[in-house]
Amino acid sequence: MSTPDTSGSAVIPADNPYVTIVLPCYNEQDHVIDEVERICAAMDSSGYTYELLAVDDCSSDETLARLQDAAPRFPHMRVKAFHRNGGSGTVRRIGSQEARGEIVVWTDADMTYPNERIPELVSILEKDPTIDQVVGARTTEEGSHKLLRVPAKWFIRKVAERLAGQKIPDLNSGLRAFRKSVARPYLRLLPPGFSCVTTITLAFLSNQHDVYYLPIDYAKRAGKSKFSFVSDAYRYILQVLRMIMYFNPLKVLMPPALWLVGVALAKGLYDVVKYGFYLTSNTIVLFISGMLIGSLALLADLIVRSRAE
Repeated sequence: MSTPDTSGSAVIPADNPYVTIVLPCYNEQDHVIDEVERICAAMDSSGYTYELLAVDDCSSDETLARLQDAAPRFPHMRVKAFHRNGGSGTVRRIGSQEARGEIVVWTDADMTYPNERIPELVSILEKDPTIDQVVGARTTEEGSHKLLRVPAKWFIRKVAERLAGQKIPDLNSGLRAFRKSVARPYLRLLPPGFSCVTTITLAFLSNQHDVYYLPIDYAKRAGKSKFSFVSDAYRYILQVLRMIMYFNPLKVLMPPALWLVGVALAKGLYDVVKYGFYLTSNTIVLFISGMLIGSLALLADLIVRSRAE
């Protein structure tokens, strides 16, 4: 574990840095170097040994060229280039797998997150071994499609809280730090798009890893947003359900199963009173449907428990 250097001087590059910062870069030519400077200045002042892994996700502008030109100025920065666009989730997954640091930090290059606070996130993990992930919980919403995005994100977050069984102040913040050793088994689950941040949150929560939420400001992004409201919101809600199904399928399947069986029993009593001992076809269908879904829930839970063993 690294001990911060209180002298404030820049640290010497290390073969085994304590922190790896994964920075996805896609068409960020006008501000990517400003973001790199901000991150490196904060980390140099902190004294933590670190590496900044800047990954160009096959940008169509000069992002890669500007990163390569600036590389000699930033000895802690490694530049990696993708030959096809893989999405921010792919960048974060590969970056985390290749990280040399014990602590992995995810952030964005669009000037929205207070990256000067990255050492603060790292410090929380260093000081408290019971915390496995620190999430920068945004206190404001400055994204595109704000009128639609805010209620949609609120609804998705409430669904996730209901299924995860705990409060989640910010489900899909792009600024977070976590222990690589804890995250390693879940990296293969990351989808290629924006919902990767939702995935890593739910993976930790579903497996009883403590997540700490640090309130942060959120600025208006620089450049053009890559977020598509309809498609990305749809993927978010699917990913929430997929992750809960992966770790705790009873949470998703058993409530509708019990509800269908309960309705079928109530309808069956009504049929007995009205028709004697005759059960209508819709009562039978409701009961069988509930039993089938309940059986699937139990089978899925058995598979999950067998996989864990």
